[in-house]
Amino acid sequence: MNKPLKIIGIVILLVVVVLAVAPFLIPVNQFRPQIEDKLSAAVGRKVQIGNLSLSLFRGSLGADNLSIADDPKFSASPFLTAKTLNVGVEMMPLISSRQLNVTSITIDSPQVTLLHEPSGKWNYSTFGAASKSNQSNSDANQLSIKKLELKNGQIIVGATNSPKRSTYSNVNVTASDVTMHSKFPVTVSAELPGGGSFKLEGNIGPFNETDTDLTALDAKITVKGLNLGSTGFLDPSLGLGGIVDLDATLTSADGVAQTKGTLKLSKALLVAGGSPATVPADVDFSTRYDLRKDVGVLNPSDIKIGSAVAKLNGTYQTAGDTTSVNIKLAGSNMPARDLEAFLPAIGVHIPSGANLTAGTLSTDLNIKGPTNKLVTDGTIGLFNGVLSGFDLGSKMSEVSALTGLKTGKDLAIERVTTNIHMATTGLRAEKLNAVLPALGTIIGGGTVDAKNNLDFKMAATLTGGAIGAMSNSGSAVNSVLGQLSGIGGLGGGSAKGCKGGGGTTVPFQVQGTTSNPRFIPDVGGLAAGLLKSQLGCTGGALVGGAATKPGANPMDNPAGAINAIGGLFGKKKKP
Repeated sequence: MNKPLKIIGIVILLVVVVLAVAPFLIPVNQFRPQIEDKLSAAVGRKVQIGNLSLSLFRGSLGADNLSIADDPKFSASPFLTAKTLNVGVEMMPLISSRQLNVTSITIDSPQVTLLHEPSGKWNYSTFGAASKSNQSNSDANQLSIKKLELKNGQIIVGATNSPKRSTYSNVNVTASDVTMHSKFPVTVSAELPGGGSFKLEGNIGPFNETDTDLTALDAKITVKGLNLGSTGFLDPSLGLGGIVDLDATLTSADGVAQTKGTLKLSKALLVAGGSPATVPADVDFSTRYDLRKDVGVLNPSDIKIGSAVAKLNGTYQTAGDTTSVNIKLAGSNMPARDLEAFLPAIGVHIPSGANLTAGTLSTDLNIKGPTNKLVTDGTIGLFNGVLSGFDLGSKMSEVSALTGLKTGKDLAIERVTTNIHMATTGLRAEKLNAVLPALGTIIGGGTVDAKNNLDFKMAATLTGGAIGAMSNSGSAVNSVLGQLSGIGGLGGGSAKGCKGGGGTTVPFQVQGTTSNPRFIPDVGGLAAGLLKSQLGCTGGALVGGAATKPGANPMDNPAGAINAIGGLFGKKKKP
């Protein structure tokens, strides 16, 4: 019994000694040129590695350093660097005949730099292109790796003409049965700049020999918590941002990439002066992208906010890390109460304490430009709405002192329509036209700036019940109505040539902020030009801008009436 055990012990000891000594007896550095040549042929770039070491226990060769050159058109610095490289090899062929058969490659903590030219061409587009020499082509086609791993990597993305860079960390890539001439499975995961995560699972290959961009790909993409500000899709210097979650499938073949899936946009802030939306927007989308021309089509898609649904379609184009769009957004009869919580994202705040409890919104918008400098033009309308908790008469207290206007605690809105121009720095409304049963008609226009300040020139034409309420209110204006009643049709008449006459027209300004607007009578006649251009005259009686002679057009000489009505506020217009 002791003799066999001794023999077994001696054999084990010899094996251990051989495994310990063999790495020193095998000159593994002689394989370095062979490994460099095979890797260079595979990636189409010059590959360099440091001193090699052999581990028989793990069945691998280790290298101190790894460097893969960049396309010289982009940079003289390396495309990829890593401190350690492990190459799995078949031990018996290596020991017996010094034949190198690679089974796996593991690159630990690599740093990859992705650069693009102003034209949009990326430095990775030639990565993997086979060498022009026949020998290199042969090596590349014969290379087969059972397992390829990049662990805990870092990807730095930028432009050749800009020092600005974005960093993607904790990048991990796993691929198996890797060849250059056939399809193989791959998984990629990474942490996004500013938080969030990215994951791709699918199949890639065969590699396109002239442009890696055109390599076939069939994969599922999952993005969680992508920050639109920190990744550059929106301009963070303006405070813009939003969080995107994405689930999509991507199929790329013959230079055309097709994507289909769902996108959720949360905490959207698209205009300076706005505030993050408290409800998400969900998009069911489908796109088709030409990889050769860098242009794409957004197929008819749906955007949903609560139960409100609008349609999206259009085109987009990329140039490096900049994407420009030309998108049409149209929606009709969308529930206003579902959209209210998203309106702050575009700089529209409902007055403090008020809520849209009824009504529908319709819109027809065109969205153009780079995603970080979008410009939107079109029309927006609110119909049959109720703004609960908003007493317009009280808010227009200074105007009410003139008219005796009372509208009640809730504001009924028959319709409000306007042309809108929205940029990242603010919003402009033109040809605003509102019909309010408790008041009459309001026209005008103005702006909301990046600090959410209002500057609107408006005019309200009081009709029907509003005039009756004013006449019975005992307001200060009644003391001068008799004196001015024959001037320009004041008190309900219509001046000759007026559009839609039959009421008293009160010009006013709206200042303050959208959440706390201030309504100020336009005693100085600053809205006269507005009224003349949009009404042709006063639309009836113009309080604060009537003519001085009976029957005269109030626009001919507003100074007299301004002086008359200015007395209500203890001031006269200076000569």
